[in-house]
Amino acid sequence: MTHHDNHDLALESIHPPCQSACPLHQGVRDYLLAIATGDFDRALAIIKETNPLPFVCGTICAHHCEDECRRNDVDKSPSIRGLKRFALENGKAKVSPPADEPDVKGKVAVIGAGPSGLTAAFDLARRGAEVTVFDREKSAGGAVRHYIPLYRLPDEAIDQDIDEINEQGVEFKFGVELGKDITIEQLEQEGYKSILLALGLPVSRGLDIPGADGEGVLYALPFLKAVKREGFKFEGSPTVVVIGGGNVAMDVARSAIRAGAAKVKLSCLECDEEIPAFEWELEEAKEEGVEFNTSRGPDAIVRENGSIAALEVVECTAVFDEQGRFSPQLNVDHREALEGDFVIFAIGQGGDPEPLRNEIEIDDRGRVVFNPNKMTTSREGVFSCGEMITGPGSAVEAMGNGRLAARAVAAYLKGEDFDSARIEYEEKPVLDKLDDKVAAEVYPMERYEIPMISPEERVRHFKQAELGYDLDTALCEARRCLTCAAGAVQDEDLCVHCLTCVRVCPYDVPVVSEESKVVVRNEQCQACGLCISYCPVYAISFRAPYVEEAVASIEPAVEKMVAGRNGDPSVLAITCSYGAFARPEFVNKEFKNIGVVRYPCVGKLDTAHLLKAVEAGADKVVVVGCKDSDRFECQYKDVNYWSARKAVHGADLMEMLGLERESIAYTEISGQEIERFEQLVAEALVKPEPEEEEA
Repeated sequence: MTHHDNHDLALESIHPPCQSACPLHQGVRDYLLAIATGDFDRALAIIKETNPLPFVCGTICAHHCEDECRRNDVDKSPSIRGLKRFALENGKAKVSPPADEPDVKGKVAVIGAGPSGLTAAFDLARRGAEVTVFDREKSAGGAVRHYIPLYRLPDEAIDQDIDEINEQGVEFKFGVELGKDITIEQLEQEGYKSILLALGLPVSRGLDIPGADGEGVLYALPFLKAVKREGFKFEGSPTVVVIGGGNVAMDVARSAIRAGAAKVKLSCLECDEEIPAFEWELEEAKEEGVEFNTSRGPDAIVRENGSIAALEVVECTAVFDEQGRFSPQLNVDHREALEGDFVIFAIGQGGDPEPLRNEIEIDDRGRVVFNPNKMTTSREGVFSCGEMITGPGSAVEAMGNGRLAARAVAAYLKGEDFDSARIEYEEKPVLDKLDDKVAAEVYPMERYEIPMISPEERVRHFKQAELGYDLDTALCEARRCLTCAAGAVQDEDLCVHCLTCVRVCPYDVPVVSEESKVVVRNEQCQACGLCISYCPVYAISFRAPYVEEAVASIEPAVEKMVAGRNGDPSVLAITCSYGAFARPEFVNKEFKNIGVVRYPCVGKLDTAHLLKAVEAGADKVVVVGCKDSDRFECQYKDVNYWSARKAVHGADLMEMLGLERESIAYTEISGQEIERFEQLVAEALVKPEPEEEEA
């Protein structure tokens, strides 16, 4: 994917880094804004536009979006996954009907009901295909259903996603195993025009070391499934040794504790800095008492009278060679014994080629012969996707690959050519890091980590360990989004290079070029909106529709207020949309004789908008700035200063028009004061105008 940092790029081709990093290309920026401004239904609708497994992703997603977030250039990214879960728990929105007319016809069989197959089935069904998903298990979900522990992913989350996929017309047939109950040839004979293989990696790998055969040796996936689905418990509080350092190994270790192990020891080849498991998985495992033995390679399982006594390990001095290839270097002179009663291998998974033999081509390593550009196997009309062809990865990466496969299948059914290398989205540029000078001007804001049950409590059961955000925490955390690529857009034909935007912008986004021209760098803009209304020739607009949406709500708000005022003066309050102004009790409240229009920061307000309100019939207009309060602080700089000036300018214009200058006023309200909103707005109409201060 190409990275750019150039204001000359066509803006329609630029996406925030979070959206580009997401394998599903979710509209992260827009649903975080919706959460931050209290519109949880809209946030959920945006999520469901592109994500067929939102409950799964809101619970266990690897959140690649956070890794690329430009807030990391300032402090830490917003907790995007935690906010997705909040939207799911607080929003009401079903999957919207497809935006386009159905364009695909024919029966499609998807083999495998894991994240990849489910995503492909969802997309194809919404495009008009008759999709049937076959799975050998009794329920859909694949690895996330059967192997991810309940303390991470409750069944109810998966069920909600599957129900909505089913509502799109996807048919499920469970207890049907490829190679046993059905074959590819049979499916073709039944009229399926295309078959998509999404079989995952169902086989746990072990090591051929002395002592590996016999009682007490377990394998990751069967163990996790037994614990989750069969209620497996250890007897006698044994010590369990887990071999592996990936995310599955963390699931195994933490599940072993909950299944009755008195002690869990983890051994892995990698050193502390190289362990491949996600950082949060490591931290939570450590909190729960897992003992880590890093830079250790398993050499033998020591048995006494047939029972396991210990895992003998040797020092691993290097995991990879100079070319970065997996090539462990072991120091056999340095060995030790990790005492234990059970050993669980969690060193990776593989595919099962047996159901596919004699139907499609398999290479000598048991892998499907696959064309990644076409998403095709060796057999006409048979495609493949997910971890069986990409190797192990996150659930959302498998979903992204399933989406790609769905596009390939759709093209095949339509008789069109398909090449993944030409996918339009991958050709779109991605914003690079924030300019150091811009990042230095952004206010640092503390990240609120997702609350969890205490380690002491959570190891006692399989209840979901994460508690999720409460309302105010979610509003604060969503507010930390920088709304990248949403802000100022310069019309170079209108711009007179007067330097007004350079003077107003608190982030040094507009710069003067060597040709003495002003360049407004959209890719660096922090979307405060201050420059928009101060440009004397309106050469700056907002890329995202946030301002237009706020302005469009002025007339309806005034008309509603005027219709019910009963002879009293009608007052329009223009407020922020963030913080306390995003709480449902404010958003949904009907005020007597006061209409409310919320802007995503009043810094985006134009004096002309004030006059628009008066023209629509408002007797009084009050601009409400935000005072910082205990939990709610404004992310933007200098907003109140410039907003107060706009109110004064509006009052000046009223006076010039022969109207009462007191018709437009300014005040500031904190989150703690919002319960007295009506009183404070009324007081603003009779207090002196704000004194101008230096920004």
